[in-house]
Amino acid sequence: MSIIVKNVNKFYGKHQALNNISFSIKKGEIVGFLGPNGAGKSTMMKILACYIDTTEGKVTICDLCTKKTSNQIRKLIGYLPENNPVYSNMYVKEYLLFLCRVHNLNKSKIESIIDKVGLTREQEKKIGELSKGYKQRIGLAQALIHNPEVLILDEPTTGLDPNQVIEIRNLIKDIGKEKTVLFSTHIMQEVENICDRVIIINNGKIVADESIKNIIKNEGSLEKSFQKLTTSS
Repeated sequence: MSIIVKNVNKFYGKHQALNNISFSIKKGEIVGFLGPNGAGKSTMMKILACYIDTTEGKVTICDLCTKKTSNQIRKLIGYLPENNPVYSNMYVKEYLLFLCRVHNLNKSKIESIIDKVGLTREQEKKIGELSKGYKQRIGLAQALIHNPEVLILDEPTTGLDPNQVIEIRNLIKDIGKEKTVLFSTHIMQEVENICDRVIIINNGKIVADESIKNIIKNEGSLEKSFQKLTTSS
């Protein structure tokens, strides 16, 4: 398994953000991570990306424990957080060159990643001058540039226009053939189009972990299942 989460609890002071969370994801699997605002999605993703630690429980990424080998794990993960942090005063190509230096990569990687995420026409522009959609593409570029084993994507299509959404969906599908992908979104159709499986979290607890096919077969649609599970738990 690429990701194993076992009995994870996370407290912020007295507030419990995650309550005994357990799941696993294998290589080549694309999993949607759904939940209403405040359900604990971003907290779980930050734990997987080694940005924060668990209060209790164990997380392993590619057989490495996040508590003991977080620096090694960060090299294996591409992470796009909910609030995509980019340097607005840098040019697109300059920023990606900087990332190549951070990851000790050959700068030849830049051209392929620019083409892959659709930034060719914007590569000589300042990041601060770009639309939210293009900034999101830059966030995807930084998550992909070092060819990680695992991708953690928090709202990857936020701010994209309909054509861009389709392009990024196709990109995630393509990436998922060889990598492990966990991504969150509020767009149910996106999960149905991209994912093999969905994990639904509500009030810090997992309320469903099912294949998309089974959910649609049993409930008629993912949206129906989501509404049922997040209003009754």
